[in-house]
Amino acid sequence: MPTATESTRQRREAILEIIQAQAVSRQSELVKLLAQRGIAATQSSISRDLHQLGITKLENGYRQALPDTAHHDGENDIPGGFSSDYFVRGIETAGVNLTVIKTAVGAAQRVAVFLDRSSWPEIVGTLSGDDTIFVATRNGSDQRALVAKLQIHFSD
Repeated sequence: MPTATESTRQRREAILEIIQAQAVSRQSELVKLLAQRGIAATQSSISRDLHQLGITKLENGYRQALPDTAHHDGENDIPGGFSSDYFVRGIETAGVNLTVIKTAVGAAQRVAVFLDRSSWPEIVGTLSGDDTIFVATRNGSDQRALVAKLQIHFSD
């Protein structure tokens, strides 16, 4: 009998396989698809798994936001076949240490995960909703540097 850690790992691997193979728009669908593979899961365990895997729900179903590393080869792409400028609609400052990023509907969490995993020293933290991200910096100098990076990475 597998340990709890092994079961969680197997369930998460199966979730990734499922969402890469087909569109899934509800957590209850994932529970059923996992059951078909002989993997027992509850909606709450699926919810935790999706969060831990960096999977967000977009208009066309669940998609993994990023691989475990955010360092990329300088390309302006977020994995999943979309360029980052597909997601980002606008960048503006609000005060000396808060930057607001507007995204396509449902894309804010995906872009926020990218920013969180980027290890950019200017970023203290992010908070995302459905189509808006607040990015905190320590001071105005960090904010200016961040906005410059954002404009490079998320320009049209």
